[in-house]
Amino acid sequence: MADVDAASLARSLTEHSPAGIAEQVRELIVDGTLEAGTRLPTVRDVATEVGVSVGTIAQAWALLREGGLVETRRRGGTRVIEGHGPTAENFPGWHAVDLLRHSPDPRLVPPLEDALAQAVHQPGIHAWSREHVVEQLAEQLAERLPDQPRSYAAVSSGTEALWLATRAAVDVAAGAASAEHAAEAGVGLRTAAGAEPVIAVEEPASPGYLGVLRGLGLAPVGVAVDEQGPRPEALSAALEQGAVAVVLSPSGAFSDRHRLTAERAMALEPLLAAAGEVTIIEDDPLGPLAEDGEAVPSLEALFPHRTLRVIGFERAFGMDLRSSVLAGDAQLIRRCIARRSGGVASTSRILQHALAHQLRDPVVAHRLVSARKHYAARRELAVERFAAAGLTARSGPGSWAVWVEVDDEQSAALALGARGIVVDVGSSCVVAPRPTGLLRLSTAQLPEDPARLDELAATVAGATHGSLEDATFV
Repeated sequence: MADVDAASLARSLTEHSPAGIAEQVRELIVDGTLEAGTRLPTVRDVATEVGVSVGTIAQAWALLREGGLVETRRRGGTRVIEGHGPTAENFPGWHAVDLLRHSPDPRLVPPLEDALAQAVHQPGIHAWSREHVVEQLAEQLAERLPDQPRSYAAVSSGTEALWLATRAAVDVAAGAASAEHAAEAGVGLRTAAGAEPVIAVEEPASPGYLGVLRGLGLAPVGVAVDEQGPRPEALSAALEQGAVAVVLSPSGAFSDRHRLTAERAMALEPLLAAAGEVTIIEDDPLGPLAEDGEAVPSLEALFPHRTLRVIGFERAFGMDLRSSVLAGDAQLIRRCIARRSGGVASTSRILQHALAHQLRDPVVAHRLVSARKHYAARRELAVERFAAAGLTARSGPGSWAVWVEVDDEQSAALALGARGIVVDVGSSCVVAPRPTGLLRLSTAQLPEDPARLDELAATVAGATHGSLEDATFV
């Protein structure tokens, strides 16, 4: 295997801290640029080319060794170890791949050690008080969302944030002076006119959220989309039914076809302007992983006092950080806080400080850029290989889901389940049944290996055609 020269490697290193250098070399190894067996340049040569101390490169190489990416031999130098490329033969089997819940690939989640170590030493830790958002986190959020002045509240998950946003919208519709005086949660919810509140939901929707709405006694109404976002006539019909809130996903996180365009946002503006105090809830479950250099249009710029944004950070930074954020008008945020255990609940300051660290750390930023590339590559490769297998498959430009058309989604899902492949069905993601059956598969944990994806596509094709016994399966 050919060696890599110091000058070539140095051109790939834009972050010059030990952790930053290690992270960038790690990505070159993971994406296959530095193949197994490649010998890295000497510490001294790299230090000279990059313009840092020998100690800085030595620390970076030590981090790579600790991560099991390279090994150093006395006379053989430092070489890349086998088993880290995208086509490495370490596939655990499809039963071990999450195709249902859209959970992130653990290998693409930035480590938490530095964030937690710094968080526990921040001023105010253990103070007998609560902060719904710590100052450092608010500052990072303001940098990410610079267009409108807004308030924030950190909560434990995107699911909780959506629940709180929905309750706040119902409180507004009920004309409550504050969330504390609104109807008891989940019992007898009514608008000011006395009707069960209607919630307009962009489809396909989260099955869990549709279940939450029904559990609260709320009436979901589906809003169909096309390639540009929610269709104006569908939104208009939902508003005519008395919707008190509209739940949208501008980034198209799990969409089958769209990301909201600026043109469609402007087309929706007059409909929402005429709808009175309807609350707009924008769900962003991918958070920083949804960014790709293009700002996704938000209706908040048009309706700053009526928009609540739900920003999920679990998929970017891991479930154990347990942090999502509500952002929006101060009064709406106060209503959300009041609905959270009567206003007495709050998210750990340690977790909030750790999230703030992750958002400002340039090394973590490199990891997120790398992760976005991998997730995009997996989506594109899945759609390509499914199409090659004769399946009608589609996915939105920023989606973590691929949707496959089938005649009988329940039978196909059961057939796959018998093989250990658990997927969702389209009917769980819509309010009203559709004529065409769909299977939804999460793409986040898919291998970046065409041969493996051909196996999966053949198995799915076999399930959809009722001939699973003929499908290749490993």
